[in-house]
Amino acid sequence: MTRPTGWRCAVCGAERGIAEPFPWRCPNATTSDRHHVLHIVATPEAGRGAAGGPHRPDLGRPSLLAHDGELAWAAFAESHGMGGESRRAVVTELERRIVEVAGVGLRPTPFGRDDALSARLGFVEPGGVWVKDDSGGIAGSHKGRHLVTIMLHLLAAESLGHLRRREPLAIASCGNAALAAATVARAADWPLDVFVPDWMSDAVGERIGALGATIHRCPRRPGDPPGDPAMLRCREAVQAGAIPFTVQGPENALCLDGGRTIGWEIADALAGAGIESVDRAFAQVGGGAFAACLGRGLGEGGFDPTLHAVQAAGCAPLARAWARAARRTSADVPAAWSELMTPWEEPASAADGILDDETYDWLGVFEAMRRTHGSPVVVPEELVVAAHRLALEVGYEVSPTGSAGLAGLLAVVDGIRRDERIVVVMTGAAH
Repeated sequence: MTRPTGWRCAVCGAERGIAEPFPWRCPNATTSDRHHVLHIVATPEAGRGAAGGPHRPDLGRPSLLAHDGELAWAAFAESHGMGGESRRAVVTELERRIVEVAGVGLRPTPFGRDDALSARLGFVEPGGVWVKDDSGGIAGSHKGRHLVTIMLHLLAAESLGHLRRREPLAIASCGNAALAAATVARAADWPLDVFVPDWMSDAVGERIGALGATIHRCPRRPGDPPGDPAMLRCREAVQAGAIPFTVQGPENALCLDGGRTIGWEIADALAGAGIESVDRAFAQVGGGAFAACLGRGLGEGGFDPTLHAVQAAGCAPLARAWARAARRTSADVPAAWSELMTPWEEPASAADGILDDETYDWLGVFEAMRRTHGSPVVVPEELVVAAHRLALEVGYEVSPTGSAGLAGLLAVVDGIRRDERIVVVMTGAAH
């Protein structure tokens, strides 16, 4: 296992201590230079990692309890004298209240070899397609994983006296992230402002509003710079004092803390089944925090499959940045953020949950792909549709976004040995 000791900016190298409250952003990030992101600094401890150490977690317990010693929010709380029992009480109470609001808590979601899907794609033992079905997570996706650790940090800071007033939370989203944020905020009785594009459907707005969040529609204004106007308005709210409750690492690094639990759960289950290696993992990419956390979590759990970041052909800023960076060393890439990662014009795909015009956490995804000798996969729209149809046929009640990782597998399956072990994540329930 690894133990968090602090934060370091992947761009400028600035550091923040683990005991520092509210380490949302790099201290050198400004309104005119937002191209910074804090990543967790952790030191390895005894054992092969989360999956292979001598104290294997109980697979039935919430990952936030089973992996308490590896989480940055818990290390912050511990540094201020909050002991293990107190931390467990905070997690347990938050989970209880999330269950009251949403009917689902923080337990590990299903994972295993999908024999039907493996057969449909021609895989044979010992290979196959192992599916992590996160469509049963908070609000139907993995998004709550990123947000819960922000909330736990806030609750710990409040308990410890570092937070004396509950400023509103702020998020820019009109889909699963907004629904998860509204669910967690409602459970914690914390006010939430949700900044959405002006084209958001009324049905989604009603669901978010029913959870008590305040919705702000954000049309593009004359003079707005390129990029998502909802994100611009969210950043303005944060500048005015709101707390970033987001799933983008550059806006709030704590989202990269709990996001790793999906990789840890997969690693725990694989090791528990006696599987020592996996060949590839496919992760759909919008803002990038999910893929970055999956790659890091698997690595910390003792597994390092080749990571493929999947984007639709109608919105592939990560793949474009990867191609632009082909002749640069890993050390040179972060400083070239403005040159390499630029907004995608007119994003379009049935997988509308991964249409972020920028991959905000691209540096974390780059690191994971380079470490594992991976690469992006750009999927034509017909395969986005075909993957969704296949996912439904084999029993996953997901949206086209939720099955986009499978679309990446379909795009390259002809070049994969049929005895390889493949990990795919289904995340994003059909609403």
